[in-house]
Amino acid sequence: MSAPWLRWPLSPVLVTGPSMSPTLRHGDAVLVRRGGRAIRPGDVVIAVFRSRPELLVVKRAVRPIDGGWWLHGDNDLVTDDSRAYGVADVVGRVVARYWPRPGRVPPRPL
Repeated sequence: MSAPWLRWPLSPVLVTGPSMSPTLRHGDAVLVRRGGRAIRPGDVVIAVFRSRPELLVVKRAVRPIDGGWWLHGDNDLVTDDSRAYGVADVVGRVVARYWPRPGRVPPRPL
């Protein structure tokens, strides 16, 4: 899958919304490594739901399913993830937050 907003091997993405709180907050800027081949459960990813192809999301990969991934947000109060939209295709993996709190975005065991 090609994503025009991710043209380089590492691309900046701005997080909007509360679904990944407390790991990522609204306004955080992250670096994303393009490609979905090295994704493991627990990784934070950038993806597109098959039922909502116009929507780019930041979520946590839970498990591979039907050639894509089942995704969840870290904020249990927000359910705009695979529970609502189904399987997603991963565009890339979040490797670091560079603003405002620089640091690695570690995977979380599920």
